[in-house]
Amino acid sequence: MIRGASFRAEAFVDVAEAFSWYQAQRPGLGDEFEAELGRTLDLLVTMPEAAPAVHRRVRRALIHRFPYALYFTLTAEGIEVLAVLHTRRDPTAWRRRA
Repeated sequence: MIRGASFRAEAFVDVAEAFSWYQAQRPGLGDEFEAELGRTLDLLVTMPEAAPAVHRRVRRALIHRFPYALYFTLTAEGIEVLAVLHTRRDPTAWRRRA
């Protein structure tokens, strides 16, 4: 049974950087990004298999409205978020964290 989500330190940095960038573009847009991220996490906590596996145990979920992908693995405690990366970044960047 999935209980919750935990973030690796690098994933927290990813979210903080994206939030800051969106806030700089338009006040409140960073909050909208975080809200969409939260909705994605809510879905994954209840249905983690809804996201396809992209490499071994690593799964990827796209964040609605924003060009970001959330990379995670399933653990006994829930999901562990490895990275939250812009989809135009180096596609292998998340693999270094897996």
